[in-house]
Amino acid sequence: MKEVQILDKFKEISQIPHCSFNTKELRDFLANYAKNHGYSVDVDEVGNIHAIKGEPKICLQSHYDMVCVDHAPKLELVEKDGFLSAKESSLGADNGMGVAIMMQMMKEFENLECLFTNDEEVGLIGANGFDGNFASKKLLNLDSEDDSEVIVGCAGGINIFACIDADTKTVSSGDVYEVIVSGYPGGHSGVEIQKDIPNAIKILARFIRQNGAKLVSIEGGERSNSIPVNAKAVVVSQNKLKSDDLHICVKKLDGTAKILKNSDQILAFINGFSQGVRSYDVELNLPKDSVNLSTVKNHNGKTWVEFYARSMSMDGILRLEFEIGEMASALGFDISINERSNPWEPSADEFAYAVLDELQKFKPDAKIKAIHAGLECGVLCEGRDDMQTCSIGPNIYSPHSTHERCELASVDIIASVVRNIISRY
Repeated sequence: MKEVQILDKFKEISQIPHCSFNTKELRDFLANYAKNHGYSVDVDEVGNIHAIKGEPKICLQSHYDMVCVDHAPKLELVEKDGFLSAKESSLGADNGMGVAIMMQMMKEFENLECLFTNDEEVGLIGANGFDGNFASKKLLNLDSEDDSEVIVGCAGGINIFACIDADTKTVSSGDVYEVIVSGYPGGHSGVEIQKDIPNAIKILARFIRQNGAKLVSIEGGERSNSIPVNAKAVVVSQNKLKSDDLHICVKKLDGTAKILKNSDQILAFINGFSQGVRSYDVELNLPKDSVNLSTVKNHNGKTWVEFYARSMSMDGILRLEFEIGEMASALGFDISINERSNPWEPSADEFAYAVLDELQKFKPDAKIKAIHAGLECGVLCEGRDDMQTCSIGPNIYSPHSTHERCELASVDIIASVVRNIISRY
């Protein structure tokens, strides 16, 4: 019955819009929920909700923003064959299911600390901006996506933006076409980067270059931490454009258009960039360094290309930043950095092994692991040497995409582990 209540709570928050950067309504809802259950509540300037009740030994932590793809934040939930998904949109189980589990534990326990962080999906803004004092010495993050793992380390990340002038020039001949690439599965640019999921932006740029066309405009991608599903361009071509690929739609437009003066450099940059895993850590059995070409758009007279690079080491992040910067500079682009998060060096403490012990009661083969994605617990415990931390979570497949789904039996397991570990301490 208690786990049914968790699902009900997730369904309730799924009806409250909470895309990254647009979380106020859910922030107010969660703050009021905490107050109504007897917690002292502090909401800081970046939207983190810090709730404390009694004399807690453990702090539970999840982020409450979600990656919104396609129809999101208007979610139509679908429950089928033991899984929960959303029709034609991302689900937001990352990290809404963690939020729902926390809400249930707040109802059940008299001594508990909870931290709901804001805007994790757009650069760990909440975690980086949190300067509160923890009442507990143990932090349990609920943002992992495999119920057979206790995560004790994660990759750092960096948003790299390259821009070039979007000045135009007239061409004497050629027809105007719209080219749309769509229908690819997309996925998480960290935990799924090794799957070689097609990048719609690169497929579009390759098609345009191979057909000798020139750019009028180009845009694509959804989020910095998602592998692009869609991309489109308007081009001028001396040759008749057509495509037999079901993912590439070509439509001839009326009239004429000016092309981008830097069309060749933009296409060369996108086509020359190597998408995906750059190096692999055999010992950890996960990618060590990777880069995702996330978005491309025209804005304020510039063409912008965004990359999200990840590494399990700070040296790796700096190397990827340098390499992309060198390539960009050679093609006439300027580089800027938006957000940077440090890696969380893998290290298992007593608390992690206690969580593993509880998890192995349900999943005997569960292991201590690291993950090639960003987790806030590493940021939150940085400089707090007396804090012990790890991360667990239910099975969530294809987060940050319209194929996102969450295994409901797995939610029951993680909720039981959370309940048991709070009781244990």
